[in-house]
Amino acid sequence: MKSRYKIIALLAVASIISCKGNAQVILWNSLKKEYKHILNTNLAWDYGINYGVGYAYQLKFKCPILLDVEFSVPSGKNLLDDYKTKMGGQVKLHEYQNFILAIKIQGIFRRYENPSVRIINFGSEMSTTFGYYKPTWFLASEIGFDKAIVSYFKHSKLIKDNFPNIRDGWYEPSTGGNFYYGFQTGFTFKKHDIYLKIGKIVTQDFKTTPLIPYYTQVGYNIKIGK
Repeated sequence: MKSRYKIIALLAVASIISCKGNAQVILWNSLKKEYKHILNTNLAWDYGINYGVGYAYQLKFKCPILLDVEFSVPSGKNLLDDYKTKMGGQVKLHEYQNFILAIKIQGIFRRYENPSVRIINFGSEMSTTFGYYKPTWFLASEIGFDKAIVSYFKHSKLIKDNFPNIRDGWYEPSTGGNFYYGFQTGFTFKKHDIYLKIGKIVTQDFKTTPLIPYYTQVGYNIKIGK
C-alpha cells in the first residue's frame, strides 16, 4: 500500500512541474538601455492551455541583467486551484557577431489541487539560450532543468479513508525534476516583441517522458522606458 501511494505522490509532483512553456523570452538585440520595464503576456500548451503574465526590470549594468517575476495558471473552472509563480533573473553572458549566450535562474512556488490531494511545492529552474539575434528578429536554442525541491501534501478524506496510514506533511521526492529543450524565434517592431517557443520534456532519469512530452508558447512583450 505504501509503495502504491508513493507512485501516486511522485506522479502528482511530476504533474505540477510539467509546465515549461510559461517563461518570458527576451529579444536581446532589441533591448535598449532606456527600456527599464518589460511587460509580458503569454499563452502556452503543456498538458493543457496555460495563461501567463510577467514583468522584468533591467538593472544598470554594462551587460544586460534583468530581474523578473512570472505568474501562470492553467485554464479550467477553478483557475486558482493550480498556479505557478517564478522569481529570478537573467543575464546576457556573451555576444559575438550577433550570436548571444544568456542564462536564466529562478525560484519557483507552485500550487496543485485535485480531488485526492493539495500540494504546494518549492523548486528551482535554470535555463540557457544560445542563438542568432538581429535588431528585428532572432532564432535560438534553449535547454533547461526544472527541479521540485520540496513539497507539502494535504490529503483529502477520500485518500485518507483508503490509505489510513497516510500523513500530511513535507516530502522530498528524488525523481521530481525535468529537463527540457527546444527552440525560440520571434521578431520586434518598435517597443513590441512577439515570440514563439517549441520544445520537448524528459524526466531527469532520461528513462521516461511525461504523458504529453512537448510544449509550445506564444508570447508578447511591451518595453517601457524610464
